[in-house]
Amino acid sequence: MAAAKRKRRGDLAVPAKKPKRNEKGNRPTAKQRDKAEDAEEEDRNRIPGPVCKGRWKNKERILIFSSRGINFRTRHLMQDLRMLMPHSKADTKMDRKDKLFVINEVCEMKNCNKCIYFEAKKKQDLYMWLSNSPHGPSAKFLVQNIHTLAELKMTGNCLKGSRPLLSFDPAFDELPHYALLKELLIQIFSTPRYHPRSQPFVDHVFTFTVLDNRIWFRNFQIIEEDAALVEIGPRFVLNLIKIFQGSFGGPTLYENPHYQSPNMHRRIVRSMTAAKYKEKQQVKEVQKLRKKEPKTVLPHDPTADVFMTPAEEKPVEIQWVKPEPKVDLNARKKRVYKRQRKMNQKMNSRNAK
Repeated sequence: MAAAKRKRRGDLAVPAKKPKRNEKGNRPTAKQRDKAEDAEEEDRNRIPGPVCKGRWKNKERILIFSSRGINFRTRHLMQDLRMLMPHSKADTKMDRKDKLFVINEVCEMKNCNKCIYFEAKKKQDLYMWLSNSPHGPSAKFLVQNIHTLAELKMTGNCLKGSRPLLSFDPAFDELPHYALLKELLIQIFSTPRYHPRSQPFVDHVFTFTVLDNRIWFRNFQIIEEDAALVEIGPRFVLNLIKIFQGSFGGPTLYENPHYQSPNMHRRIVRSMTAAKYKEKQQVKEVQKLRKKEPKTVLPHDPTADVFMTPAEEKPVEIQWVKPEPKVDLNARKKRVYKRQRKMNQKMNSRNAK
């Protein structure tokens, strides 16, 4: 029986056409060989497309922007984070007079569900907000010890758009507020799988370490040969201030008792320098008072003269002859110099006549 071919618009079956056989057998002709060779060459020279056998399901989008008044170091740090996170988006700087709740509307307009917001104050203090928009939670950090990619010039390197590994300190699993921060950091810094702008490679790792009640961020390259780590950058330290229930506000879930504001730190430093100056002034005043005080005369100790022996008395010599005057060599040199000067002047006047 020949194979039956089914039509779309009916249930009638029509017998399929038999393939034509070559009269000389199944040997391909010269034209067919040339076409096959050309097709093989094209396949060799063709650039393979991106390998994507899965589907982009995790639709995480991160909005990274800042307020007005940031310095050049913060701007470079923000650009480095955007380059390392292909699922991020940028926006214009926000005015410092606007309230932070406006950021939720900006995230909604940009179709982003996470946000990293850099807030600058006094042109010297930098704060970072990590928020899950629009429902929360959110965390506020003080950013310290910033070193950007251009500043470090490390030997490490990674492919742009590659997906990173996230390494967390064991301390993140011990306390509840660190566990909450760990989940927030995972959702923000992990690149979604099969993202259109990402590359299907894992060649670097983000490390989050807890030390001195702060979170230390580092970026390392993974060397394929021996799985060694070489730092790429950037690097910064996050000092936790508060964790809020809502996005950029709401009830406070956790407040860091070890946090010290930059204003308080600068005040303590100024008070320490002022205390050193005051101490020096007090020492000088005490010395002046000691000089003005009358000297106390101690009573005579009779045992102090026990080991003192009287010196031998020398005979008194009376000098009857007047001693010879001492010769002043400097005055003698001056007199000789004046005499020679007068003689030279007389000789010059005679020659002139």
